[in-house]
Amino acid sequence: MKLRQSERKQAKIKMALQGSAGSGKTYSSLLLAKGLVTGEFSKVAIIDTENGSADLYAHLGGYNVISLNPPFTPQQYIDAIDICEKAGMKVIILDSISHCWDYLLDYHSSLAGNSFTNWAKIKPLEKLFMDKILQCNAHIIATMRTKQDYVLNQKDGKFIPEKVGLRAVQRDGLDYEFTLVFDIDIKHFTISSKDRTGLFMGKPEFIISEKTGKEILEWCTSGVELNPITQTPLAPKKEESSESTLKNSTHQFEATEEEVYNAIQDCNSVGELLSLYRQFPQYHISLKPDFEARKSILIYSSKPNNFSRNGN
Repeated sequence: MKLRQSERKQAKIKMALQGSAGSGKTYSSLLLAKGLVTGEFSKVAIIDTENGSADLYAHLGGYNVISLNPPFTPQQYIDAIDICEKAGMKVIILDSISHCWDYLLDYHSSLAGNSFTNWAKIKPLEKLFMDKILQCNAHIIATMRTKQDYVLNQKDGKFIPEKVGLRAVQRDGLDYEFTLVFDIDIKHFTISSKDRTGLFMGKPEFIISEKTGKEILEWCTSGVELNPITQTPLAPKKEESSESTLKNSTHQFEATEEEVYNAIQDCNSVGELLSLYRQFPQYHISLKPDFEARKSILIYSSKPNNFSRNGN
């Protein structure tokens, strides 16, 4: 345990858009993604559960699509996110995560026994899904459908249901997991119901545009840079002598890309993987997905409780 000074670090935004059908959640998500990648749409992927709605906006640019089919299990989403990460996607849109919650509700209702205690079988699945989103090394934009919510109020001795506004089709309190939550109305106007960035809270309603994504990107990159392997702040670079630089430069080219790839698979700890990463900077771009994938495997293998118990 160690006391340290607070430090603002660079981050990958984890945000949610919630709104009713026709409010423009998918379209707004793509505009945000375009701003987050500064127009490089080839680094955007949308995981579609809305029966092909993701392809309706192909005119915006050449983004990537993964279509999921029912049942929309948490593991399906996790596998799709893994595919996007390994492909080097910078922004992943989950459209929508309400289908996953619907699946979990149906699964809960199908279980025999006590309904209350059966939630203990559902929560680990939902936690595995949310942990994957929060730990993902890419910007995440998740959409959530909303529906009319009601409460029972007593009137003249009778309980009468009354409308109290819209509610996300999702577990109560899920919005607390995200850094930023936008509420979109049927006229496409947006307000922020949760905002840890400080960019939109208390501001008048607005319409989401590519510029909104660029503002979020600027906030994400305004902190201290993190090491892509350990997610810890990078130490300032030290000046090297020409002799040391020449020695390192010679050493870097002693191994081929294939040999470094094989070495990644043989790493047995995150520290060993980090050492290998630092040793071959010329492969940081081409082998980054492989470094990240191996890192995830090593982290999960060291924490067996992170694995689901359904065979994965």
